[in-house]
Amino acid sequence: MTDTHILVDPGVDVPVPAEGETWAVGAVILDGQGRAFAQKRGPGRRLFPGCWDLVGGHVEPGETLLTALAREVGEETGWRLRRVRRLLGVATWTGDDGGGLRYEADYLVEVDGDLDHPALEWSKNSAFDWFGPEDLDRLKENRAPGELLVHDVIAAALRSADPQ
Repeated sequence: MTDTHILVDPGVDVPVPAEGETWAVGAVILDGQGRAFAQKRGPGRRLFPGCWDLVGGHVEPGETLLTALAREVGEETGWRLRRVRRLLGVATWTGDDGGGLRYEADYLVEVDGDLDHPALEWSKNSAFDWFGPEDLDRLKENRAPGELLVHDVIAAALRSADPQ
């Protein structure tokens, strides 16, 4: 999918990675009840095993952030990225895999597809669920203190989400 097939709301910032930077993207997808989708990483994953995570992943060489976002949404859920509503933030983090510093741009997005039946990558993830404000503490499961990026991004998306 090319960037031209994705509707991007006015004012949404899309950073351009500098040479040598490692970037990841994340998508917060809301259902009709205003709950955010998250998937639980499998116990055998190298980074953050058994933790709740956003849909997303690494930006591959030659990809823009939006192209990577669309690819990751499709690969991880079977849904199609339709609209990028807002940049929720850019964070930096270092995993415990020796991969060094990463930049992550997280977006509030809309998708097309059957939200009741995501096509999860079951070899990488063990569960999925929808999280409302009352469920946010579950996003901290298996996270070390200070590893609250997923929790904080979803909480921010739920606070800032507005209808259409």
